This record gives sequence, C-alpha cells and structure tokens, in this order.
Amino acid sequence: MDKLMDRPWFLRFTALALAIILFFSVQAEEDKTNRSTVGDTVDTIRDVPVEVYYDDENLVVTGVPETVNMSIQGPANLVQSAKLIKDFTLKVDLRSLPIGKHKVEIQSENLSEKLDVKLDPAMVDVVIEEKITEQLTVDPELNERLLAEGYYVVKMDVEPAKVEITGAKSVIESIGFVKVSAVGEKGINKSFEQKARVRVLDRDLNKLNVTIEPADVTVKVEVEEFNKEVPIVLRQRGVSGENVTIDSIFTDTKTVKLYGPKKTLESIKELVLDVDISNIKESGTTEISLQKPKGVSKMSVDKVKVNVAVTVQNGEDTPPDVSFDPSDEDEEDVTKEFRDVPIAVKGLDEKYSSTFLKPSEGVVDITVTAKQDVINSLNISDFHISVDASKTDSEGEHVYSLSIEAPDHIAWKVSEKEVTLEIKLA
Repeated sequence: MDKLMDRPWFLRFTALALAIILFFSVQAEEDKTNRSTVGDTVDTIRDVPVEVYYDDENLVVTGVPETVNMSIQGPANLVQSAKLIKDFTLKVDLRSLPIGKHKVEIQSENLSEKLDVKLDPAMVDVVIEEKITEQLTVDPELNERLLAEGYYVVKMDVEPAKVEITGAKSVIESIGFVKVSAVGEKGINKSFEQKARVRVLDRDLNKLNVTIEPADVTVKVEVEEFNKEVPIVLRQRGVSGENVTIDSIFTDTKTVKLYGPKKTLESIKELVLDVDISNIKESGTTEISLQKPKGVSKMSVDKVKVNVAVTVQNGEDTPPDVSFDPSDEDEEDVTKEFRDVPIAVKGLDEKYSSTFLKPSEGVVDITVTAKQDVINSLNISDFHISVDASKTDSEGEHVYSLSIEAPDHIAWKVSEKEVTLEIKLA
C-alpha cells in the first residue's frame, strides 16, 4: 500500500478527484442560493412619515425629520403589499432619554421579517429641550411707501398687545423680534384696521419654530395727512369811513391747522387774514373766510369770527362786550410803547438749546393804541410773546413767526414779526 501511494500517477489521480468533488460542491451551493432569491424584488417608498414619542407637554424635540425614504427587498408579493397598504410604522422613541443631544435609530414596526429594510437616514441626531412659554409684546409695522403722498402714520395699535410664545428654551431665548405687518394697496390715505399673522424672528430675522397664541391679532393703523398749526395774523385793508376810527380788530381763533405736503407746510409761517375796514360803520363781529394757501389741501377751519371795535366821532364808542360809558364819548385814543417785552421759546426739545440772533436780546417793543384809562391799566405782563419751536429737529439757524397774546379791545403793533434763533445740541 505504501508503495502504491509513493507512485506519482496515484497522487495525480487523487488530486484530480478531490478537485472534481470541490467544484461540484461549490456549484451546488450557488445553485441553492440562486434558487432562494428567485422571485425577490427591491422597491423604494418615498416620504414615509416618522412618528416621535416623547413628553410633548414639557419637552420640545428637534432634529427628527418629518419623513424618510425607505428601501425594501424581499418576495415580490410582500414588497407590493407593504408599498400599497402602508400598514407599517416608522418611529423614534425618546421617552426614556434625558434632556440633551442624542443619536438615535429610526425603528420600523409591523413589517414582515422576510423583508430587508433600509432607511435614509437610518440614524438621526436629536436635541431634547425643556419647553417654556413667555408673554411678549407685538411690534406693529407698515411699509410707509404704501401711504399716499402727504400722509403719515400717527400711531399703530395691536389687540391684544401681547401674545404667548411657546417653544424650546434655547429658541425662546434667541427671540429678537415679535412683529405683525399691516398690508394694503398703495395710496393709503385713511385709518384702517385688519387681522394679521404674528411673526417671531431671531436677531438675524430668521423665522423661529414656535407656537404663538393667538397666532392672529388685530392691527389698528391711524393715518393722517401732514399738518401744521400756524398763527392767524389779522391785516387791515382799505380806509375806514369818514368819522370812523378803528380802535381794535381781533379774533378769538388764534391759530389754524393746515394740511398738505410736508415741504409745502414747512414754507408757511403764518396765515394772513385781510380785514377790509372800508365798510365798517360800527363795532361788532363779522365772519371772514380764510384763503387757503397754494398747495394746502384743507384747513381745520374755513371761516373765523373777527371782532371790531370802532369809535364814531358823532356817535358812541361801543367795543364788543364792554358797556358804553357816556364819559368816554370825548376821550381820545392815546399811544404808549412797551419796551423790552421778552420772547419765550416754547416746545423746543430738551436735547437742544437756543440763542437769539435777531433780535439779539430776545425782546421786542409793542406800541399800543387805546383809551387813556385802558392804557393806564396795562403793563408788560399783560403781553405774552412766544415762538413755537416744537417742530425743530436739527441744529442751525431757524426763523420763527411770533405768536402774540394781548388784551382785547386794543390796537397794537410789534417791532418784529419774526425772530431768528441759533439751535445747538444742549
């Protein structure tokens, strides 16, 4: 036997036999594998919803996609059934995890064990945070380019003024703005109100994922035409009749509000009302229409009542609201000058200071004409002269019209109609 095994041809024959046996063994295994995969198929189900389980009353979860794509492989009948019926579930269960960052696997339920499932993505990075609620004020806004020319927003109100915002603690802490925008067609020229959606943004104006209660609020927008209040200055026109002397002309309506484009209003310092004295025969009250300046759209009043006191040489002196005294019949008017009446600056913002340039001393002279007893009763404190600087919003030289408050039933003339102030930051 040993001699037989030592022969070369015996060893060659044995090796050949083993090779043949090994070949057929491997071939049989491949045939078995191929037979087992006959009838299998692969398909993809897109946008499969992912359910998330956590304590949604106290926590907020971010990082879990709403949907994923799922690839399934297996027997064709099972693949088709899963794709059509979709009675399976994809979920992420976070109920046992603490607050913080986690990497978790998306799990599948109610799928046949004969199916090979692959998810894209299969793992997700999630953040579990504490849920908090804060009450914040809503800031209204309106694109002013929507306003008609010459109009501006007086104020904007929101009802309710505050909303409750709920979200992850880190998100709530990153809130930069809580806004609501009023919208409309171009050319807005009247006040309005509308419902609008509240937006919560971070400091870079990115929208934040939060819950807002209420989500919609009412925005009230008060719109008004540009306006300016100016003094009414009475100016006599014509010549009084024979034997008629004009003692005083005044009106209780000291100012009028003008409406129109801002540039037009800035150039108007006062509204002059001409009073024709040529036809005045006696003391009394007359109503005179105001002339609307060019470019002004409307005025707060169209007419004013002007009170006129006259003396008729062959009659009586009957100023309005003053009882007639026969002793005054022959009393002549006298003139007196009140010097250095101070000018007050009113309405100037506290951040500015003012210096009089003209008149440099900040005083004017007033020449008064009246009966002697009236003159005797007057003093400087009866005259209040001021300028309205409430509209001043810049440094430099500014010219203002004088506003004068004087006793009734006298005629007066002031040495200056305008003053020049130098405005500086205080």
